[in-house]
Amino acid sequence: MDSSRLYLDITGFAHSTPGWVQSLFEAWTRYGLFVFGLLFVAVWWRARRQDGSRAVALAILAPLATAVAYVVSELVKSVVDEERPCRAVAGAAIPLVECPAFGDWSFPSNHSAIAGAAAVALALAVRRLAAVTIPLALLMAFSRVFVGVHYPHDVTLGLLLGGSLAALLVLGFAGRISTITAAMRASGGRAAVWFTGPGPAR
Repeated sequence: MDSSRLYLDITGFAHSTPGWVQSLFEAWTRYGLFVFGLLFVAVWWRARRQDGSRAVALAILAPLATAVAYVVSELVKSVVDEERPCRAVAGAAIPLVECPAFGDWSFPSNHSAIAGAAAVALALAVRRLAAVTIPLALLMAFSRVFVGVHYPHDVTLGLLLGGSLAALLVLGFAGRISTITAAMRASGGRAAVWFTGPGPAR
């Protein structure tokens, strides 16, 4: 798989944009994943007050599925051993962020896998969030090419890997986690009820 030409086109475009645009992409590619972390917390807190246990189960599974997607992405990365385009592509512009060290391989993009998994898992937990999380995941993937540290195929496959794994894990385990959540709510234990929520206000 070779997307070097598209990589050169995108990085060339990046260097033609105003400095403030480059700075925004640099900030997003470094810190954008924290937005998904904040959404995980918000969705979990909201789910604690809802009737039934499925909402809490989906909220709990979202970060867990994302973590699994990251681990799988890292395992694939260690097997493929694809060099970063910022070192491998002849004539490539200097990346907007530091090129990762040798041995920090390129395929697939961990950032994209995490963003794809988080976007899908959060959308499954709160469907209307898809209008926010999917564009954010796509923006994260694009930013990794824009700043010059990934090929387009790295981020495309990263998104697909993360999103697919998240969907399988969330849908596959939602029922079991719902049962556990319901038992924790019924137990009356202070810590258990704080974590899963008491359900609707009595």
